[in-house]
Amino acid sequence: MKKILFASALALSMLSCKENKSGNTPVVENAVDNAESSVSGSLKSYRKDNMIDKIYFELMKNDKNLKALDDRLTHLFEENGKVLGIYGETLHTSESFYADAYLQASTVKDSLLKQQLEKEIKINADGYNQKISKVKELIAKVNKNGDDINNLYTAFKIRKTLPEIGKYQNAHPMKTDSLENFIKKQNQLLDELKKIEIK
Repeated sequence: MKKILFASALALSMLSCKENKSGNTPVVENAVDNAESSVSGSLKSYRKDNMIDKIYFELMKNDKNLKALDDRLTHLFEENGKVLGIYGETLHTSESFYADAYLQASTVKDSLLKQQLEKEIKINADGYNQKISKVKELIAKVNKNGDDINNLYTAFKIRKTLPEIGKYQNAHPMKTDSLENFIKKQNQLLDELKKIEIK
């Protein structure tokens, strides 16, 4: 359910970004350089957390547009959950009823009566399914839109944070001096060990 909500939110946010793109320059030009700051700090505290979300969260702290977009998405996801929850409860109740009806009908010893009951249950269930076919179609559309929104939002966050990890990497170049010096020490000890005579 959260996935669907987040997806919907993403779509809305993407639209708002496109609308505001021409008029607004991004507040965060260089999150890593402007701080050994937010993004750099997030990377240092990384454990099992999602790095994309951690960096994106830091970007949102300094970008009102990103924060507004995320708020809209969150609100849409919450609303989506409530709307689908109402329909889901009703559908689940009806499905449970028919399942119980078939189960209890199967325990009837009189075969003719059992066949009549099963036929009546099927007619009733088929009629109900036909009645709610439009509802199920719309629910499927809501779920599909939710998936699409989630996919777009995920792509947006990845693309937004890729430059930030690049800035972090550039700010923390890994020179080879330390490794090369350490390998020299290792080699020296290896040579000494090879020269030791076994007594």
